[in-house]
Amino acid sequence: MRGAETQTGQMTGAEMLPGAGILQSESFMFRLALVRHGKTPGNTRGRYIGTTDESLCGEGRKELEEGLKKGVYPEAELIFSSPMKRCLETAGILWPGQQPAVIPGFRECDFGLFENKNYQELNGDPAYQAWIDSNGTLPFPGGESREEAARRAAEGFRQMAAVCRDHRIRQAALVAHGGTIMSLMEQFAVPRRDYYDWQVKNGCGFITEVKIEYETITMRVDTGISP
Repeated sequence: MRGAETQTGQMTGAEMLPGAGILQSESFMFRLALVRHGKTPGNTRGRYIGTTDESLCGEGRKELEEGLKKGVYPEAELIFSSPMKRCLETAGILWPGQQPAVIPGFRECDFGLFENKNYQELNGDPAYQAWIDSNGTLPFPGGESREEAARRAAEGFRQMAAVCRDHRIRQAALVAHGGTIMSLMEQFAVPRRDYYDWQVKNGCGFITEVKIEYETITMRVDTGISP
C-alpha cells in the first residue's frame, strides 16, 4: 500500500503528529524501514555534515533511483523523516507523492567546530585528536554529545511509534541520518549491539519489526537494505 490515506482517510503524515508521543498500555507491532539519506556533496568529500542543510548530489539521486527500480525499498503506508533537505529529498524519490511526517528529533548530530570539515582538514587539531582518542564519546566541541543526540532521537522514535500504533500503521519508513540510525538501533534493536556496529552507507538501511509492549519498544532486524 502507498499513502497513509489507505488507513486514515485523507490525513497527511504531518497531521498525525500533534498530540502523539505517549505510549499507552497496549501491544502493537509494525514493520519499519530505516533508510539513510542519499549522498550529498559533503558526503562524497568525507565531510562531517550535521547541521549543514545540503541537498542530494547527482550521484546520490541516481543511486536512489536505481535502487528504487530494483525494488529494494519497501512500500510504506506512512513516511517519517528528519527535517533536513537531504532526507526530505530522499523520501520524495523513494516514496513519491507521500508527504512525510517530519520529526525534528531525527536530525543529525550537531558536529560543532568539526561541521563541514573532513579528516584532512582536522588532522593536527588537538580537539579533534582528543575526540578520536575517545572513540567518539567526547562531545563535539561547540556541538552536541552523542548522548544528547541519542536522547532526542529516542524521544522522536517513541513519538513515531505512538503515531503508528494510534493510526494502526502496519508498514512505515523512516528517512534519517547515519548517526540517527546508529543511535536508534543501539537503543532499541535486539539483540543489543554497539553503536558503531550499526553503520550504514548512504541509501542503505534496515527493515525491522517494531514491537510496542506497555512502555517498552524493541526492534528486530528482518533484512538489510542495499541498492
